Parts: sequence; structure tokens; C-alpha cells
Amino acid sequence: MEQVKTGRYDIRGLAEPDATAPKTAIVTGDSAEFDAAELSTRQVNLELRRLLYDEGIHDVTVRNPGAKHSIAVGILTRCKLLIDGSLGYFGCGLIDGPEIRVTGRVGWSVAENMMSGVVVVDKNAGSLTGAALRGGDLVVRGHVGARTGIDQKGGTIIVGGNAGSMTGFMMQRGRQIICGDVGAGMGDSMYDGAIYVAGKVKSLGVDCVESEFTDADQELIDRKFAAYELDAPSSFRKFVCGRKLWNYDSLEPNERKLVL
Repeated sequence: MEQVKTGRYDIRGLAEPDATAPKTAIVTGDSAEFDAAELSTRQVNLELRRLLYDEGIHDVTVRNPGAKHSIAVGILTRCKLLIDGSLGYFGCGLIDGPEIRVTGRVGWSVAENMMSGVVVVDKNAGSLTGAALRGGDLVVRGHVGARTGIDQKGGTIIVGGNAGSMTGFMMQRGRQIICGDVGAGMGDSMYDGAIYVAGKVKSLGVDCVESEFTDADQELIDRKFAAYELDAPSSFRKFVCGRKLWNYDSLEPNERKLVL
């Protein structure tokens, strides 16, 4: 007779970790905080969801995250979240609405696919920062790695330091404001959007060209920097798509609608 399994199992038939939030948070009025040092990634995220969705608390502090990966992902509500420490890969991804501050560093792909909200990183970020960003503001006060804003579809990325190679690769919409220098291949194959750079650009990618910097561009930068209490460099250069790769005229009308 076949044995009947009970509980939660993954696709390999192995028992999954306990799917219950640890309930270690200390709640004070409308805010809460908990220590993540001894918790797994799964437990941290379950505790966040319990507080935000079940308890209705929208001001949460996470202490000692220990550079764990995939923390604070998939949060789809307006809230304030302070992560006191550093995160690993894929932190704060797939979010829609929260305001998150990370006091330490973050690894690859922070705020990937963010729809709306704010993520502020006080120190450096790894490669693929803001990958496929769709909306909201992502602010990194330090340096960022390669391919920042790859496939960016909206929103604003602000970098207080330098950015690595292929920044803005395949950018579709949105803005990047970089206070330092940028590596080789900036804006390669970008379709739309704008990249503002205060420092030096090692080289431009395919179809990325310099454009006129207008009063409207300055107003945007002044407004964003005032909102996050950042010191703006004295001047920026603006880079956009040269549109030499726009080859949609030969498409059939129905195909053109799908692409554009």
C-alpha cells in the first residue's frame, strides 16, 4: 500500500521548511521590529508578511539581515521598511508601493522589476541594479556595478558614485542620474529614456548619443535630489537614444502595434 505523505513538499518530494512565521517581532504601537540574525530567508519574509498583511503594521525594522538573499521581495502594499544592515542578491525585488531603506550594501539585482515605491541604499550596490525597473525611485548613495538599469522600463535610478560598464543597456524608458563616472558601453542599444552623467563616460554604446541638457532636465534633477537630501554636482550631461536602430517602418501595421 502506497504511503500517504502529509504536510508541505516541494517538487522533488522533499519536505519544505516550516511555513509558519516565527512571530519574533516586538510591536510598539503602529511599528514593529525584529532580529533576523538567526532566521532563514523564508522566515524573514514570512515575518514581514505577517506584520504587513495580517497585523496591519506598516512601519517595520529588520535588524541584522546578515546579507541574506531575496529579502523583502514581492511586497505589494504601501509601507515603510528599514533594513538595518546589508542584503545579498535580489533584495527588494518585485515590489509595488513600499518605501525601503537599506543602511548597508546590497548585492546583484536590487529592486529588480520594481513597479512603484522607493528603495534607498546607503552604501554600494552590485551589478544589475534596478534591472527591468518599471516605476518608482531607486537611490544608491554609493557606487553600482555593471549593467545598472538593464532593460529599464520606467522610474528613476540615482547613483551617488560611479557606475560600471554597460550601464543603461537596452534601456526602454525612465531616467538614470549618475553623479560619478560611467564605464564602457553606456546606453548600448537603448530604445528610449535618458541618462544624466556628471562625471566621465569611458565610451558610449551602440546608438547612444549626447543630447541637449534643458531647463526641464535641471528641474527634474533638482527635485529628485532635494527629495532625498542629496548634494548635486554642478553640471550634468544628457545622453539619449540616437534612434538609428529604430527599424519598425518595414513592419506590417499589426506587428508595429505589438512592438510599440
